[in-house]
Formats: sequence, C-alpha cells, structure tokens
Amino acid sequence: MITSKIISNGILRALFTIICCGLLLFFVYQIQSIIIYIIISLILTLIGNPILNFFKHKLKFNHLVATIVTLLLFIGILSSLIMMFIPLIVSQGANLSLLNTAQIEKDIILLIDQISVFLNDHNIDSAKLLKESNITSKLNFNFIPNFLNSILNTISSFGVGLGSVLFITFFFLKDRLMFIIGVKKIIPISHEEQVLNSFNKINGLLSRYFIGLLLQLFIVFLLYVIVLLIFGVPNAVVIAFLCAVLNIIPYVGPLIASVLAAILTMLSNLGSNFQTEILPVTIYVLIGFWIVQVIDNNVSQPLIFSKSVSSHPLEIFLVILIAGFLSGILGMVIAVPIYTIIKVIGKEFFPENKIIMLLTKDI
Repeated sequence: MITSKIISNGILRALFTIICCGLLLFFVYQIQSIIIYIIISLILTLIGNPILNFFKHKLKFNHLVATIVTLLLFIGILSSLIMMFIPLIVSQGANLSLLNTAQIEKDIILLIDQISVFLNDHNIDSAKLLKESNITSKLNFNFIPNFLNSILNTISSFGVGLGSVLFITFFFLKDRLMFIIGVKKIIPISHEEQVLNSFNKINGLLSRYFIGLLLQLFIVFLLYVIVLLIFGVPNAVVIAFLCAVLNIIPYVGPLIASVLAAILTMLSNLGSNFQTEILPVTIYVLIGFWIVQVIDNNVSQPLIFSKSVSSHPLEIFLVILIAGFLSGILGMVIAVPIYTIIKVIGKEFFPENKIIMLLTKDI
C-alpha cells in the first residue's frame, strides 16, 4: 500500500536528483574551458601515439625521450604555423579591410551597386528589388568590433590554454600505460578484456582518422592556393586558409567555402570592372574550387572517412547527415569519431548481433 510517507520520500528523492543534476551541469559549465583543453589533448594524443611509437620502435628512444621529442615536434609545427600565417594574415588582412568596419560596409555596398548595374544591363530590374528590400540600409557591421574584441580576449588567454593543453598531452602520452592499469582496477574483471580491446582499437582507428584529416586539410589548402594564384586573386593564402579550415565540416563545409571564396574574391577586386574582370575571375575561382572539391570528395575524403575508420562511404555519409539533422554543424564534425567509438564498443560487447556484425565486419 502506497502511503503519504512513501510518496513524500519519492518526491524528495526526485528533487534531490534534479538538484544534483543541476549542480553537475552548472559545474561542467563552469569548467567548460578545462573540458575543451582535455578534448584537444586527447586528439593530440591520438595523433601523437603513432609518432611516439615510431621514435620508440624505429629510432630506439626510451619512452620518456620519445614523449618529449613528440611534444617538441608538436610545438615546432605550431610555431612554424604561427610564424608563417600570423604576419601574413595581419598584412593581407589589412588589404581586405578586416579591421575597418566602415570600409567593409562601403565595399559591400559598392559591390551591390556594381551587381545591380550589371543586372540592369541585362534587362533585370534589380535596382527596384534592392530598393524595395532596402538591403543597403540594413547592412550593419557594428558587430565586428565586438567580434574582434572576443578574438583578442581569446588570444590573450591562448598562452594559458596552450600551456595547459601541452601539459595534459605530455602526461597522456607519457603515462598511457598507467591510465590503462588504473582503468583495469576500476572495471569489472568479466568485462576487462572487452574494454581494453575497445580502447586499443579506438586508439588505432581515431589516430589514423585525425592524422588523415590533417593531411586532407593541408592538401585542400595547397590546391586552393594554386587556384587563387592562377587567377591572380589578391590575399590568396589567407582566403585559401579560411576555406580549407571550413573543410573540417563534412559536405557542407566545401559549399560554404565556395561562397566565402566568391565573396572575398569580388571584394579583393573591387577596383576593377565588374563585368569584364570581377565576374569572370569569380566564376573561374568557383570552377577551380569545385574541381578541388571533386578531387577531395573522390580521393581524399573516401580515403580518410572510410578507410581510416573501416566504414563504407555511404555509411559515413548517412551518419554525418543524421548527425547534422540532430546536432547541426557540431554534430557533423564529431559524427565520424563518435560513430567509430560506438561501432568498436558494439563489436566487443555484442559480437553476435547480426546488425553489429554487418557494420563491423572490417574492424
């Protein structure tokens, strides 16, 4: 028989659970920066493990020396990128008027006027459409100073974050065996073999995935630079770098990169005639970018997204599509690693399931 005391105790337990969950979420929110540091460190660890193993097994370094050399290699690559891109972005960013909000607004209004004239010359009454929509009066770039301030704040805390990430990564690489021993003490003996096998397989697959992803972005960046240089687009390296970074977002990223490249190409050539110079160059750049994306979609992405995580290209496409509907762009970015982890765990713990057997036959 349910008494009032039982009901009140149930309500109190439910309230206590809700309060504890709320406090936990609040705590996670407060330490979100630390969680991000740990996630970045885990990714660097996955990338660094094959390098560390190379130093240990091929060059016969001891574990500590191999760990230090791997970390120094990361620092060297990061320093090279900073030395290569920061001066370039600062100098070419000035040419793009990235820091002059008034100039940005002026340039885009001028570009809209040139497009309007071009369309009018081809019997399209775009001026009336622009006037009715009042688009030029709606252009407001006052958000840019706030955005730049947030970037400056991020840069100011970059040193702390970088030091934290490198420190955490060092111990993830150095004490990997210690962490495994610690996990073995926590998990039940009956599931120890499955958990350790899952860990090793996930480590191997995701290491290949992230290394391949870096290689893919570098190849796309070089191809974008070549396209932009061929057609004489100013600020080629900066535009190519921004567009290559967008390729982290599967399928959607290249489309956004094409639009961004078209806009920046037109803004970079504003002093030229729209019909005879700006428009043809922009079309050529778009064609070049689409060719790069065809190469990437048919060579780089299948190799990275499929072979590195042992999944069929259609399978990966559907996973990314579903993740995009559920969680937006962030879901698309993390879809492949999360799906890989789920597949590995499923294979270890439910090996007799027919669906899991079908999905994990290559793992």
